[in-house]
Amino acid sequence: MDRRACPARRWRCAISSKDDEVRINTAIRAREVRLIGADGKQLGVVPVQEAQQLADQHNLDLVEVAAAANPPVCKIMDFHKYRYEQRKKSHDSRKKTTGGIKEVKIRSRTEAHDIAFKTDHIRKFLEKGFRVKISVFFKGREITRPDLGRNMLDRVLASITDVAAPEGEPRLEGRHMSVTVVPQKGKAHVPSPEPRPQAEQ
Repeated sequence: MDRRACPARRWRCAISSKDDEVRINTAIRAREVRLIGADGKQLGVVPVQEAQQLADQHNLDLVEVAAAANPPVCKIMDFHKYRYEQRKKSHDSRKKTTGGIKEVKIRSRTEAHDIAFKTDHIRKFLEKGFRVKISVFFKGREITRPDLGRNMLDRVLASITDVAAPEGEPRLEGRHMSVTVVPQKGKAHVPSPEPRPQAEQ
């Protein structure tokens, strides 16, 4: 059964649109609306009942897209698809603005080879344009030695100064001490040279 033809469709859409503050179908209060058809054509000012009938004929929704206009502007469309596209645009916009953020966690007593492994991950995230939150977590009584966490963060930050810049100072939050770093513009990751093999005696 086509869900568009279901009589309860308009009622469900009207309820679901409350969070978005968009009036649709029977929730539209104006007596007349300036109507835009499903094909984008201007259909002029018509009674809201007539606009709703046209939407029903196409198994679509009547959506109020400009409530402040006089009369309000409504468009015939698939409201579920419209809402999905709007949320996707908003999400993509936030992603472009923030650049995204990744988190890398390390222990306050992490071994040297593990630090190198974590640092490599941080560098890869930075190269892709992400901000990176570096967090040191304290286990058990390690929380009594926050200086160990600070030393660990300083050690990691020192190893990525060629590609990253910290946003502020490290902060202790519960059992975590963290700092966020951002990519330095124009700085590319240069791999460390491999050690030369020693000549046999």
